[in-house]
Amino acid sequence: MSETATSEVTETYSRQVGDRLRAIRRQKRLSLQEVEATSELEFKASVLGAYERGERAISVPRLQRLAHFYNVPVDQLLPTDEGPGFIEGNPAVARVIDQRSFTIDLRRLEDLSGPEADMLSRYLTMIQVQRQDFNGRVLTIRKDDLRAIACILGVGPDLATDRLDDLGLGHSAT
Repeated sequence: MSETATSEVTETYSRQVGDRLRAIRRQKRLSLQEVEATSELEFKASVLGAYERGERAISVPRLQRLAHFYNVPVDQLLPTDEGPGFIEGNPAVARVIDQRSFTIDLRRLEDLSGPEADMLSRYLTMIQVQRQDFNGRVLTIRKDDLRAIACILGVGPDLATDRLDDLGLGHSAT
């Protein structure tokens, strides 16, 4: 590969990393200034903005600290590589939510403890990773997800939403 082609690939990848960093920050509903303040100046707004625009490369240790700050797996701050011709876009565009979906309040889940809450938390984290959905507040789950959640909660699929409501975790999406 020529030096020019290598440079173009690097620039493209830097922009994609920046796009992912921006997408996660926005899902967390944080401004650049809020990240700077909340991180106690570890991530300055101007530097984070340069990362997001692809103008500056982020080191691996710093990427790890930013992932920890955002409370997401490190790999979620990197663009996906789906092979030749893949154009990274907004994963929400391709998402089709079943009309019988259910919204779980993830903040309330943090207040629960015990084996049932731990298993449910791990499963919902897996869903977040698959969907690249890290807003941290609520998670819309689909009918198929409810089957697995019913197993975790030890109830039939038809009672899963009732059990989630009993735990104070959600309400039906409208």
